[in-house]
Amino acid sequence: MELFGSTLTATYARPKTSHFLPAISTMASSYRNTQPALAMNSSANLWRTNSYYKSSTVPPPSSLQRGNLDLVRAKTMFYPSNRTALSTRYTPDDWYKSNISNYRESESSRKSAERLRRDTMRLMQDKEQLTRRTQENTSKNIGERLNDVVFWRSELSHEIDNMVTEIAALTEVKRRLERALAETEGPLQVRVEGIHECVSQECLYHREKRMSIDLVHDDVEKDLIKEAEVIKSCQERMRRHLDRAIAQLASNRAAQHELERDMNDKVTAQRIDDRCHYLRNTSDGISYYRGIERLDPSLSLPDSWSKFTDDNILHSQSERAASHKLRDEIEILLNTTSNEMWNQFNNANVAFTNRISEIADAKNSLQTHLAKTLQEIFQTEMLIESLKKAIRDKECPLKVAQTRLEERTRRPNIELCRDNPHHRLVSEVREIEDTMFKLQERLMEAENTLQTLVKTKVTLEHDLSIKANSLFLDQEKCMSMRKTFPSMPRLVGYT
Repeated sequence: MELFGSTLTATYARPKTSHFLPAISTMASSYRNTQPALAMNSSANLWRTNSYYKSSTVPPPSSLQRGNLDLVRAKTMFYPSNRTALSTRYTPDDWYKSNISNYRESESSRKSAERLRRDTMRLMQDKEQLTRRTQENTSKNIGERLNDVVFWRSELSHEIDNMVTEIAALTEVKRRLERALAETEGPLQVRVEGIHECVSQECLYHREKRMSIDLVHDDVEKDLIKEAEVIKSCQERMRRHLDRAIAQLASNRAAQHELERDMNDKVTAQRIDDRCHYLRNTSDGISYYRGIERLDPSLSLPDSWSKFTDDNILHSQSERAASHKLRDEIEILLNTTSNEMWNQFNNANVAFTNRISEIADAKNSLQTHLAKTLQEIFQTEMLIESLKKAIRDKECPLKVAQTRLEERTRRPNIELCRDNPHHRLVSEVREIEDTMFKLQERLMEAENTLQTLVKTKVTLEHDLSIKANSLFLDQEKCMSMRKTFPSMPRLVGYT
């Protein structure tokens, strides 16, 4: 036998409800919820027409007037004068069924009361010892439950401490990664027309100003392009790992939050169960809570309860393992990226130094050749002047010889003899003319040579200006921006 209201006596402690009309018995009505007296069972809707509900629909009463309205509805609902005659009247069969249902319910209530009287005396005797044993077992179970709560609370506390340590370590590595990324985005960049550009990219922009033949795809340009690619690649990898670190920190904090929430729940549960464990029949603060045994607010079973905490701890351990792995990856990344950027920076600087040396040597050679060309131009000009003077000097002897020939043509008669002086004068004229012709040819050659030398001089001067421009761009513009570079400790995030 069980206490009144328990599962075993529920069949006779609560009489069956009617399927047609409200219960008449006062005892049976006391076990029901306080609903309007004329509320019909859903099975009655099977033999009522739709017009019944349409004609009887009224707005819901307020909380203050509900009792009065229910009373009025109880008094007026079933009168034929209030509804259509054909849709509101019951059939004789309904009337008989209602009476039979009431008889059965009355008989069931009487039988339940008789069984209750027979069982009560025996129940009072049997349950006294059962209640004591049950209370002792319950206290023992609560004590065991307290031990389980304390155990899981210590496990949660240990895991929370480990997670806090891991979060601090990952936060420090993340801060180093942010500083390393800032080092690549700060000193490695310059501001050009309001836009931040990488130093290597800016050097490439400056070297685009080289002119003519110096605009070559040399080793410097290759190393600068590679340096820009290396820096961008390193920055991209740093950003990806930074995003992963931020996400991992969020996951770690979420796992920590779950652990702390579970920990707080365990603390509260321990405090409550500890108080319950020491409650006795003579303790203060005990009271009646009617129907509390029928309320089951439980959200878990012992297996699911322990599994929930165990899953939280396992999840936290998994997040800590992932966080530790990510920290190792970030350490490797920082060392790798710093070495890559530093080595490529040095390679580009070496290429710049070699190229500047080549340009300087070429410039010096051009200056030497230009000086020699200028000297040769000067000598060629002097030669031209000498040739012109020599040609001018031959004009008088030619005039003398031709004048002599002309004068000797005036000799009279037989005196006009082709003698030796005549032959000598003719030979002299021809010799002087041949000399002047050769001097003229040499003069033309000298003038052509002078023009060539002048063109060479212009070419050398232009090439010299190109070399000077290239040397200025590489040595003054580019190298001035590359004088400083973050040290290795700064590139790995240390200040």
